[in-house]
Amino acid sequence: MPPTPDGVVPYPPEFAERYRAKGYWRGQTFGGLLRELAGRYGERTAIVDGDRRWTYRDLDRKADRLAAGLYGLGIRPGDRVVLQLPNIAEFYQVCFALYRIGAWPVFALPAHRSAEIGYFCSFTEAVAYIHPGVHAGYDHAEIARGLDVRHVLTPDTLPETDPIELPGPKPGDVAFLQLSGGSTGLPKLIPRTHDDYIYSFEASARICELTPESVYLCALPAAHNFPMSSPGVFGVLSAGATAVMAPDPSPDTCFPLIERERVTITALVPPLALVWMDAAPKTRHDLSSLRVLQVGGAKFTEEAARRVRPTLGCTLQQVFGMAEGLVNYTRYDDPEEIIVTSQGRPISEDDEIRIVDDEDREVPEGTVGHLLTRGPYTIRGYYKAPEHNKNAFTEDGFYRTGDLVRRLPSGHLVVEGRAKDQINRGGDKIAGEEVENHLLAHPNVHDAVVVGVPDPYLGERACAYVIPKGEPPTRAELRRFLRDRGIAAFKIPDRFEFVDAFPTTAVGKVSRRRLRELS
Repeated sequence: MPPTPDGVVPYPPEFAERYRAKGYWRGQTFGGLLRELAGRYGERTAIVDGDRRWTYRDLDRKADRLAAGLYGLGIRPGDRVVLQLPNIAEFYQVCFALYRIGAWPVFALPAHRSAEIGYFCSFTEAVAYIHPGVHAGYDHAEIARGLDVRHVLTPDTLPETDPIELPGPKPGDVAFLQLSGGSTGLPKLIPRTHDDYIYSFEASARICELTPESVYLCALPAAHNFPMSSPGVFGVLSAGATAVMAPDPSPDTCFPLIERERVTITALVPPLALVWMDAAPKTRHDLSSLRVLQVGGAKFTEEAARRVRPTLGCTLQQVFGMAEGLVNYTRYDDPEEIIVTSQGRPISEDDEIRIVDDEDREVPEGTVGHLLTRGPYTIRGYYKAPEHNKNAFTEDGFYRTGDLVRRLPSGHLVVEGRAKDQINRGGDKIAGEEVENHLLAHPNVHDAVVVGVPDPYLGERACAYVIPKGEPPTRAELRRFLRDRGIAAFKIPDRFEFVDAFPTTAVGKVSRRRLRELS
């Protein structure tokens, strides 16, 4: 379907009707859901942030008051607000306040700097930027000074006022814009609706068997899709459970929280899971409450997966998904061999999966191919990206994930690699083209190509091949140059290699495959 005037590609009416009829989309909004949860769970603890403990009723009231204050500033339905907050309770207060208005949060990560934030604000025509002030030694006011937005707010300046009646969104409206891990330039933006996203995390909460007694540790950055909805904090809240915010994912921070709050489930990317498993045998903290460790964001090696149960004493749940939609889980009652060797099976029976060759022909069952998908919570197009959408989606609406997978007889998927030119550095997605563009701005760089190279710890690291001109820059100079350009630290290549020329394909294009092999 063509995009609407606001740049969003809607679900085709016949599919939307099917998803409603099957009960996937139950006609609820985020604001309505929180009101429902506050009525049901009232004084139960929803969010733990340090010494602060917000009940469901607290969160509902604070969202109401902030929604009224933001509306008083002139923020209206459909307005975009770039939200860059760390793992603090206010992250959810702001989310639900914007949802109540019908404004769209644009989720930025704590690591993003001026290059990314400036792009998000300009591309979405954001009316506001909400940042943490000084966080992890960095003053985000530096970013704010260079932005063209009407309002810049921090947790200390959130305008809470007496609640008012608000127009609010419809269940089929866009709830927020999330970031893709795209392989071409800066991230594409993913429009998620109230209907589709609520279904995703409520279904995830059921698969993960969450109850009001569950306690989830949010160790990864809250704005990531994984700790947001798989089942993430939103899934946890939908079950009446408790979410504990960790300011960072290190064992030194998280192990005491697990002991103090009796955490039952948490989620990590593979490199962090390895760090935790190294630290667990030496810790003095009681981790016995932990029943489930979810690992996702990048493929978890079988060798590491087999260590989880004996080292941490809990069940491993592999999670393979994407912010664009499709999420797969291993189930708790799966055989151990399936848990440690696969990346799970889809949430929904209406998650349509196609595994195809380079010509979009179905491959034989069990054969590796390109993963295509569509379903009740997978988008039909990126925000304001019609040309990109022509390649990212098939004519009949299947999303080309860029993953190479094979399917087991049980329906579980095994991820074999990436077809897209994207670097997955321990769960942080890096578009080589974006970093290349920054490197090309250096006066002594003639050309640059950034590729992913295998790494036993992170899965991949970024390696920049540089053809210098004039006086060759040093590696330290290039790192400093990229930092000064304002890109996130995780995007700065781990290695720099200086070459006279790049290898090429038969048609004269740079061969990234051969560059990877050189590494």
